[in-house]
Amino acid sequence: KVAEMIDLDTSKSNRSGKIGERSQENGIKKHRTSLPAPMFTRSDFSVWSILKKCIGLELSKITMPIAFNEPLSFLQRITEYMEHIYLIHKASCQTQSLERMQAVAAFAVSAVASQWERTGKPFNPLLGETYELIRDDLGFRFISEQVSHHPPVSAFYSEGLNQDFRFHGSIYPKLKFWGKSVEAEPRGTITLELLKHNEAYTWTNPTCCVHNVIIGKLWIEQYGTVEILNHRTGDKCVLNFKSCGLFGKELHKVEGYIQDKSKKKLFMIYGKWTECLWGIDPASYESYRKNERRGDHQKKPKPLNHDPGQMKKSESDVVDDIPEMQDTVQVIPGSKLLWRINTRPPNSSQMYNFTSFTVSLNELEKGMEDILAPTDCRLRPDIRGMENGNMDLASQEKERLEEKQREARKERAKDEEEWRTRWFSQGNNPYTGTPDWLYSGGYFDRNFSDCPDIY
Repeated sequence: KVAEMIDLDTSKSNRSGKIGERSQENGIKKHRTSLPAPMFTRSDFSVWSILKKCIGLELSKITMPIAFNEPLSFLQRITEYMEHIYLIHKASCQTQSLERMQAVAAFAVSAVASQWERTGKPFNPLLGETYELIRDDLGFRFISEQVSHHPPVSAFYSEGLNQDFRFHGSIYPKLKFWGKSVEAEPRGTITLELLKHNEAYTWTNPTCCVHNVIIGKLWIEQYGTVEILNHRTGDKCVLNFKSCGLFGKELHKVEGYIQDKSKKKLFMIYGKWTECLWGIDPASYESYRKNERRGDHQKKPKPLNHDPGQMKKSESDVVDDIPEMQDTVQVIPGSKLLWRINTRPPNSSQMYNFTSFTVSLNELEKGMEDILAPTDCRLRPDIRGMENGNMDLASQEKERLEEKQREARKERAKDEEEWRTRWFSQGNNPYTGTPDWLYSGGYFDRNFSDCPDIY
């Protein structure tokens, strides 16, 4: 019942309220529903003039112009994992381990759903930058810190306000440009602990690829295998995020299963990471697929445009055709809905395709500056300038902050001084044994006297 109420409340809060309005309803604070200024047009910007020098290189080492960005730090982007937090609360309420794994699998898929149609690049966090988010209405608090600059590593920690979970990890995606697309390969382990059940789950996100960064309509796909392991029971959920394929039939599809430690399949999962996720017992699933194969007399779809003649053109002229959006997921009779994406606000396309949850992440309410750490993303002048529509100021501030960061690094090198993280420390993941950044505690005591001056 509690999980259902949380689910209902989150979907309600995403649909209610007029654009730009903040209010109190039933004692719950309403967050803003639009950005101060609409998204600027990128139509006059020559992307190729910048990217043609970057083919095959890792983009984290290249200074990119602000025209590529969206007004959020990567630390805030990580916080979007929490949009469907009700799924973790729901998992915690389940008495059966199979039911818990279903909810955790749905949460893992929902964590990447906000990336749909998000073609802007978040700002690279400065070394020592932090972001906190406390949502009493959603039952969690969250803290993240940029703990390394070369390579860039972002560490995060979240906990339930009623002590039902801990969620943490360190992320260091490897970005590469391949001529027509930008690929973000995931690095780092994500860990979810359900404290009531003494269970821990670990996984790694799929690869994300943005197509047509040079010419044509931008589109996004996620692909790769995600394995979620329950370290107490040995149960595993294997999720296959499918690449779109030659005919575009597989675009956005996710298929997988839950198995026990003896590899017996217990539950089948299918859906789209942009829409919804369903589950059903293995026997019903196999029976349906068998009948589907027997009756498959449909005309083969037209393949994507891969004309060999096109390949003779320069890379900048070649477009990866965006597959036509397929029908919504065909639901197998007897299936159980595990998760459905929240409806985006009607003005989302003018706001970098942000969700309602995302729109609120950089909101700086009156009095917050006195409470936040001086390193919080909300206080970054370049992101604030871009959010307010002042692109010249944003660009100037971005250059100033990057130069300030370089000078600070030179000073440390001169003094042979190593950078000291504030809220996370290097160690090993307690469940996988792999290198990780672990929360040291103390952030919410709000002693920020030794925080660095990064802005």
